[in-house]
Amino acid sequence: LCAQATGRAAKSARTVVIAGIPDGLLHNDVMTDILMIHFQMSKNNGGDVEEVMYPTMKKGVAYVTFEDREVVESVLKKDEHRLEDRRLSGYYPLKVTRYCENVFSSVTSVLNMSVFKDQFVLEDLIQEFKKKSTALSFGPLQSNGQISVQGSFPAMKLLRDFLLLKAQSLSEKDEREESKSRQRPRRRLQQHGLTPETSNSVHAADGEKQVVVLDTDTYRYMKHFFPRTFPVNADVVISEITDGDITTVSIENAGGRSGAGQVLRVKEKIEDQSVKLHHALRKERIYFEEHVRGGTWRYKGVCASLQARYPHVLIIPYDTHIDVIGNSSEIFEFTKEV
Repeated sequence: LCAQATGRAAKSARTVVIAGIPDGLLHNDVMTDILMIHFQMSKNNGGDVEEVMYPTMKKGVAYVTFEDREVVESVLKKDEHRLEDRRLSGYYPLKVTRYCENVFSSVTSVLNMSVFKDQFVLEDLIQEFKKKSTALSFGPLQSNGQISVQGSFPAMKLLRDFLLLKAQSLSEKDEREESKSRQRPRRRLQQHGLTPETSNSVHAADGEKQVVVLDTDTYRYMKHFFPRTFPVNADVVISEITDGDITTVSIENAGGRSGAGQVLRVKEKIEDQSVKLHHALRKERIYFEEHVRGGTWRYKGVCASLQARYPHVLIIPYDTHIDVIGNSSEIFEFTKEV
């Protein structure tokens, strides 16, 4: 098994993803031959091709595996790949990327900035975000205070931490004002739209509650293959809320003797495991072919039959597709077999 896993990892490292292939112009065998010729030519920085996988479940996408890993680096260095052949009516620009790239590369979130409007000029605050988070793309600020943000999950997490610091500063200011005026202890807190529970999750000063924000696919993989990361005992209570690409995990003290220390240890364990998986996991989406009779059940049945050979692959079925999550080498082989 170790030898097989090593072989799959080596093969994925010799593989590139080709996008932009003109779909439906020629027979699949002919297009496969054209792709093989293109990536064997020296003018395209190519070399000996071991295999061309085309067609795939993704329209206009192929996988090309070279015999030598060095050829991958050479092919990627070429500025532009143009697919040309006498059997084609013209030339077609191709996009060539490394197969092992992390697929959890982009998430979209909508931020509600209205909670800050009493203390900050929202436009200035967003400019501050942009300077600190250059890897993120910000949409226009809406009249209701909402703004969409897109970027990598780690960059989004850094923005979230920055927002929590801002919210914490407001919460601490509120507490100082409350100590001066006991007659209105909750007014300022409510003005910012933060309930007492939200405030606790922001700074968790007493250690009774901690919050971790995870990529949903990473969370599902952790929950399935690393259940001990989310312990079930008398010391902590763990709950989660999933909203699209984001899953928020709350860890609270259940009254055990270990108290806040145990809550913090569980939080750190979840974060450490999620970072490791975030850099290692890849996801492929297999769409059902509508014209295949009983296709949904056939796909699900095939995936189930392959599960024993790929014990570290997570299969998540939906009505129109199946998501397959695991490391690059296993996902490559699993998807090919399906």
